[in-house]
Amino acid sequence: MLIESDMFIAHMKRSDWLKEAAAKLFNAIEQGKLKNIQASTEVFHEIYYVFSDYSTLSVLTSNLVKYAALDNITFLDATMEIHISALELMSNYNLTSIFDAIYAATVLSGKVPDKTIISTDSVYDRIPGIKRIDPRKIEI
Repeated sequence: MLIESDMFIAHMKRSDWLKEAAAKLFNAIEQGKLKNIQASTEVFHEIYYVFSDYSTLSVLTSNLVKYAALDNITFLDATMEIHISALELMSNYNLTSIFDAIYAATVLSGKVPDKTIISTDSVYDRIPGIKRIDPRKIEI
């Protein structure tokens, strides 16, 4: 399963409508209750853009290092093929976010064996071959 950025962002924010679900998800990952989880390295890029006006680089770095050090998450590089596929997905499925498109392309690339994304964003439901799980409904 690939974790989409909404969980990372909610986890980092002081308050968020997904804060409780994000805390539950990351606690399960840290405790080894959820294993073989993937995330795109583009999550770090998106987090920077979301928080750069509100947080210092040292705080961002500290938080991102904590995520990078988690044992049960593998961070997948966004390759040139993934970026090209993302642009095709944007065109074919009317996606408006390059980040959503990159996450979708990563799921479809074969790097995420179960083709599943953990996200509240229903945009992924339009793309054949991707299974979306709402993080508030994950059984842990």
